[in-house]
Amino acid sequence: MRDHTFEGPAFGVLGPVVAWNESSHQIDLKGPRHRAVLARLIVARGRVVPVDVIVDDLWVDPPAGATSAIRTFVSALRRALEPDRAPRTKPKVIMTEGPGYAFQTAPDAVDAWKFERLVREAADSTPAQSLELLRTALQLWRGPAYAEFTEEPWARSERSRLEELRLTGVERMASTQLELGQAAEAIPDLDAHVTEHPWREDGWRLLALALYRSDRQGDALAVLRRARKLLAEELGIDPGSRLTDLESDILRRENYLDPVAAEQIFARVSAAYDRTLAAGSKSRLESTVGLLRSLAVAGGSGLETARNQRLTIIGAAEQLDDVELTARIIGNYDVPGIWTRSDDPRQAAQIVETAQRTLDRLPDGNELARARLLATIALESRGLPSDRGLECARAAVQIGRALDDPGLLVFALNGLFMQTFWTTGLASERDGIGRELIDLSVRHSLETFEILGHLIRMQALSALGQFDAAELHAETVDRLAGRHERPLAAVFTTWFRAMRTAATGAEAAHCEKLYEAAAVNLSDSGMPGLADGILPLAILSLRVWHGLPATFDATTQWGPYEPWARPHLLLAHGKVNEAAQAVDALPDPPKDLLSEALWCLTAAAAIAVGDSRAKEQARAALLPAAAEIAGAGSGMLTAGPVSFYLAKLG
Repeated sequence: MRDHTFEGPAFGVLGPVVAWNESSHQIDLKGPRHRAVLARLIVARGRVVPVDVIVDDLWVDPPAGATSAIRTFVSALRRALEPDRAPRTKPKVIMTEGPGYAFQTAPDAVDAWKFERLVREAADSTPAQSLELLRTALQLWRGPAYAEFTEEPWARSERSRLEELRLTGVERMASTQLELGQAAEAIPDLDAHVTEHPWREDGWRLLALALYRSDRQGDALAVLRRARKLLAEELGIDPGSRLTDLESDILRRENYLDPVAAEQIFARVSAAYDRTLAAGSKSRLESTVGLLRSLAVAGGSGLETARNQRLTIIGAAEQLDDVELTARIIGNYDVPGIWTRSDDPRQAAQIVETAQRTLDRLPDGNELARARLLATIALESRGLPSDRGLECARAAVQIGRALDDPGLLVFALNGLFMQTFWTTGLASERDGIGRELIDLSVRHSLETFEILGHLIRMQALSALGQFDAAELHAETVDRLAGRHERPLAAVFTTWFRAMRTAATGAEAAHCEKLYEAAAVNLSDSGMPGLADGILPLAILSLRVWHGLPATFDATTQWGPYEPWARPHLLLAHGKVNEAAQAVDALPDPPKDLLSEALWCLTAAAAIAVGDSRAKEQARAALLPAAAEIAGAGSGMLTAGPVSFYLAKLG
């Protein structure tokens, strides 16, 4: 079955050669020769295949008129694959190029190409992400590659290459399952794998290891002995060193064979930590900040734990009445931030108050601590109407440049990013911040801030409508996040790709499904400031742009976006007078990543109810962003081009 991430027909070669139309119905590809021509062109991967080569590949002894037959087959395939193509218009899938034909389609339109992409991405992903990518990749297989053409010389090398990739993928998935502590789950697939492919020693090794970690030591040893017997009797060779060493290590019960879970390691380290450092000691407080920072970038429960403990650590530092220690405790929590709404506004306000109090007491001369406090205030003041956050961000950046401290400067630039929303239309300015973050991070190995820089550029370029360039940054984020185990980054790149599809004019119903799929990862991300209300807002923005009614379930949770949703919900139910009252009561949107989108929702509602005052306010707010795509700068959603709304506002 095809997926829906691209337009046009989809093709399956991981099994019998088939094609599907955009409704997921199988296309009639006529006879076996037609399918052979299509398969031969797909094997060439976009390269031109001369007609005489196709003739020689399809017939051992070509009949008279074989060349004309190939042209007839191609014409029939074109009609089947592009039934709505107007006469005498250029084909989009099977192109005539010089002496032959070339097959052209989207990278994911062929299941084999998508399979290879997923396997490549898995190699640079975290274990959990890798497991899902590999599982998805292997599910694409419906049988042997190019199943109808197993005896054809032109398909042989491609079939062998794909089969080797599949077998490697099976073994990589099993290895990832072992890494994630899912030994028992890996056993059935590994058992089938070694039965079908008994000469793959790595399959035997993984199966034995999975059995051992499932408390089946005897079965593990029996598997290794079976492998030795098969290799000796069928091939006349001894097992390699990895198998023989594993057998010896299982007999000795080597510790590495049964790795301790990360939680147990953490518990042991924490116990040793408690014995070494007294509660409330300065060394303990300072080192705990590093631990909280590591937990925060891990996302999920780690981020929640770090957030819950941060105020406690700051409070303990203040009780010691050591202002420079307190400054370090506050300022050394340099966890990058990309979303402009706080996960815990009350806590953020308390941290800002404490940081300002500490800043006022800090002795002259400690510019590093001063800058880190200023950057903290800028970060924690995100989305607030006061100018104080912007002032602090600029001052922190100035000190960072003067001290020539890259670690300080990237933290300060993050604070400046959070404050670069004092008016709409500042995507280019934020793109510049992203550029500098990437440059500094690459030169000084600041991987977490390098990821941040690429995320900022992904957002900013999206606002400017440069989606291909934004995609390159999204791909870099995925690669870096996989390598450095930063799982939260995938939340943003997944949403970006859903938003990109929406922004390029795809059908609204399809885009809503993409948004809903992206939202699955939000529930356990540890980022309530992002998750709260973002899915219905994304769908509402799409419907308003497309002129569709804002019909939603009465239980929909709008979070902080309820004021901007209410007029549209009332209009959808024909309650124009109540909608007008709701428009009149609308507050100005927060100055953040969603400012342009919320102003566009305001504009659309004001136009619908004829509120001249609200229309003029929206027009004035949106003018600086006239060249941008509303909401796309968030990387999460879009309400369409700002110019679309300005034209309606007059």
